[in-house]
Amino acid sequence: MARSARGLLGGALLLAALLSAGRAVADSSEAAFPEATGGSSPGSGKAMLVLPKTAYPATRADALVEQVFGQRVADPFRWLEADPRTDGAVASWVAEQNALSGEYLARLPGRERFASRIRALFDFERYGLPRKAGRSYFYTRNSGLQNQSALWVRKGVEGRQRLLIDPNGWSADGSLALAQWEPSPSGRYVAFAEQEAGSDWRTLRVVDVATGRILDERIAWANDTEIAWVGDEGFLYSRFPAPRPGDDPRAPRFNKAVWFHRVGTAQDRDELVHATPEQPELSHKALVTSDGRWAVVVSEVSTDKRNAVHLIQLGGRRAGQWIVQPLVPEIADHWRLVAGIGNRLWFLTDRGAANYHLVNIDLAQPRKGWAVVVPERGNTLEGARMIGDRFLLSYLKDGQTIAVMTDRSGRPGKAITLNGIGTASGFGGRPGDAETFYQFTSFNLPPAIYRMDLQSGAVTPFAVPKMAFDPADYLVEQRQYPSKDGTMVPLYVVRKKALAAAGKPLPTLLYGYGGFDIALTPGYSPVRMAWLEAGGAFALASIRGGGELGRTWYEAGRREKKQNSFDDFIAAGEYLVKEGIAAKGGLAIQGASNGGLLVGAVVNQRPDLFAAANPDVGVMDMLRFDRFTSGRFWVDDYGRPNREGDWHTLRSYSPYHNIIGGRTYPAILVTTADNDDRVVPAHSFKYVAALQSADIGERPRLLRVEARAGHGAGKPVDKVIGAGADVLSFLAYWTGLPAGAQGK
Repeated sequence: MARSARGLLGGALLLAALLSAGRAVADSSEAAFPEATGGSSPGSGKAMLVLPKTAYPATRADALVEQVFGQRVADPFRWLEADPRTDGAVASWVAEQNALSGEYLARLPGRERFASRIRALFDFERYGLPRKAGRSYFYTRNSGLQNQSALWVRKGVEGRQRLLIDPNGWSADGSLALAQWEPSPSGRYVAFAEQEAGSDWRTLRVVDVATGRILDERIAWANDTEIAWVGDEGFLYSRFPAPRPGDDPRAPRFNKAVWFHRVGTAQDRDELVHATPEQPELSHKALVTSDGRWAVVVSEVSTDKRNAVHLIQLGGRRAGQWIVQPLVPEIADHWRLVAGIGNRLWFLTDRGAANYHLVNIDLAQPRKGWAVVVPERGNTLEGARMIGDRFLLSYLKDGQTIAVMTDRSGRPGKAITLNGIGTASGFGGRPGDAETFYQFTSFNLPPAIYRMDLQSGAVTPFAVPKMAFDPADYLVEQRQYPSKDGTMVPLYVVRKKALAAAGKPLPTLLYGYGGFDIALTPGYSPVRMAWLEAGGAFALASIRGGGELGRTWYEAGRREKKQNSFDDFIAAGEYLVKEGIAAKGGLAIQGASNGGLLVGAVVNQRPDLFAAANPDVGVMDMLRFDRFTSGRFWVDDYGRPNREGDWHTLRSYSPYHNIIGGRTYPAILVTTADNDDRVVPAHSFKYVAALQSADIGERPRLLRVEARAGHGAGKPVDKVIGAGADVLSFLAYWTGLPAGAQGK
């Protein structure tokens, strides 16, 4: 792990902190905390790694107060919004914070044990889902501890595999990653994206599959794009205009357009396909039907699942001519392309069906309108593919995936049975294919990939990992608990079976998200498994605002109803303690991005409930989030800070603005990255500065800033291991998880 230099400043700050050892720490939960070389309680007189306010780096507080909608709002740390890559004062402040957190985390008992175990749990061969193009199968593979997964190809499903693209030699620190990739229909080329230091910006490249030669052209400024091949000629992609000299890289982005790149040409010869300069807030992406007849352009204004749809007929198109026709011109519902054959197109949509239905339209007879192929059912229809001569539908039921086959008329066939609680994904393919591949994973199961013969229904393993633990040793439960208003909320709980049978409360890590209609489903994490192996419990709460239970569940946790998400998460913590799953005073919470906002908000509202917290890459200043990079896209979920009603809602829970002095807060480790251009690290900087300046007790409020990393995607395995060991050892220390041998 690349860690900031631990200079004299960090050591001096930590020494000052440790001089406070033995002080009583006010704690209404009366939790027992370990000390640096073992375990102790607050009253034992042994050293505890607490930090008085004097231990933190000095942070300038400006007398900045604004009058907004009848309220005076202080923002003393706004200067920390400056980019540390260009602002010396902010860079120095970040270095001091990293020096302090680096020294502190290095002294935690168990850190090296966690690092060693996480590394061992990562060390297994793993594959990505195969994609077929022509006679070739393409897939990612990681031998175990490679910083980045490489792209491989084989002829035929049983053919000899060949390395095609290996990003591990692209950069010395492993931070240049292979992001998305897409083979051309014949398998002649693969277009792929380079991602540098975790940034959301992408550079697109092309590799000739037969020779393995990466072509010279580079396509810059792609961002949140599809790669849609038009035969082997070239591909459609989306990008923003190239920034001008002096532009702030953290400014909101506008005028995202669809372009066509022809293989073998420079980017300055790319053709503009679809743009709306009169509506710069719109973002456009393009897909191509599997028969290559139609390009489908999807236009959206935010992260809300609503979009318009336009069509481009590709057959007979002249070079440079892109005639765009409206299919669904208004942005009112969600439309997702499933398949296209000739003049017939199939979409998933929530128009007239909150849980989605499958519809089609015959473009030769458009006046007949949309026909329902598979009607809405009780569970959310989250995915559909036309494979072979049938549809494969994926339903989300209580956070788990159920796969169902139908014929092309929508008549249901057999359900695909998946054993145990887990998540199935993939099921890719094209009309005419005789097979599909899918992946199955759970909290105690690393992803395994299977091949399904669509004619016989036979399932055979394609890539099943060898595990460094026995999944049967762990109990995975799905429960329900009542929230503040009586709403029943799903909750996953994972523990060692032996510890669950003993009935003893355990140090517990509770995770949540609750936003943007995104469903958190069971999945494997080596970091999480290291916590479970050490004897902790893990819980995942499917709180409102997420997509686990459909559109209604999502609507109940956004905008003016966002407090429901926080109430649900707090109620999950209370339930875990009440049921004897979590030890009193031994509950830690964690969340990333919108989940970081969640953690920051509930810590302010119920600091007594939690022993430790890790808000990761969180949105912490809810009054200014829309002023940076992707923030403008989030207004449909959070509300608009320039609208009075929305502003008062945002002000009521904004983590940065609601830190309350005079109460003992949990130990807090805030994690972010210097190159996060989705949720800019300024959110975390300002939040930590406010925590450290507040009178909230002497448990630590630390900031860990990862260098050359972004919002999460593309992070090298070495950095994941280092960050995981730091976070787990911090949470373990403050929840009482033993630092010695693994829990029995």
